[in-house]
Amino acid sequence: MYRMDIEHAWAIFNRGELLYSRTEVEVALDHMAARISDAMADSFPVALCVMGGAVVFAGQLLPRLEFPLEFDYLHATRYRDATRGGEIAWEVLPRKDLSGRAILLMDDILDEGHTLKAAKAKLLELGATEIRIAVLADKDIGREKPIQADFVGLRLPNRYVFGMGMDVHGLWRNLPGIYALKEET
Repeated sequence: MYRMDIEHAWAIFNRGELLYSRTEVEVALDHMAARISDAMADSFPVALCVMGGAVVFAGQLLPRLEFPLEFDYLHATRYRDATRGGEIAWEVLPRKDLSGRAILLMDDILDEGHTLKAAKAKLLELGATEIRIAVLADKDIGREKPIQADFVGLRLPNRYVFGMGMDVHGLWRNLPGIYALKEET
């Protein structure tokens, strides 16, 4: 197994191009929180974070939601630090009883939509009655997706992106902005 070193990590960062700054991300989060509050403030939802990418997004969105909610998480992954998705693996399911509950499902990015589609189906299977999906970013992949988000912060081009919870080879989830790997010419 290859172990990443700091020089390689910085080399990846230096191949990045800033798409959205910290300020632009914060403005998007403020707008999303207002829309979510209008739609869900009276539903006493369970806010579910899709680990691990959405932890940064959820950690910044939740304090902006000034209404009662419960929090839990699920861990469904297709990437496992790779740049291409595979089969869905359920690492952790929510511990809370979701029967009859409204859900705010938070993920960092709506890319091809397979993970969120599977997560929504699993939550309905667990008894949720309403599921609203909030994503920090929706990537324009140039084709129809099997699911759409109800709340979208930012639109992204069809490039490999990182920052704000999204990673490249397991790195740079901690960046406050969103970057894309520079396209090779």
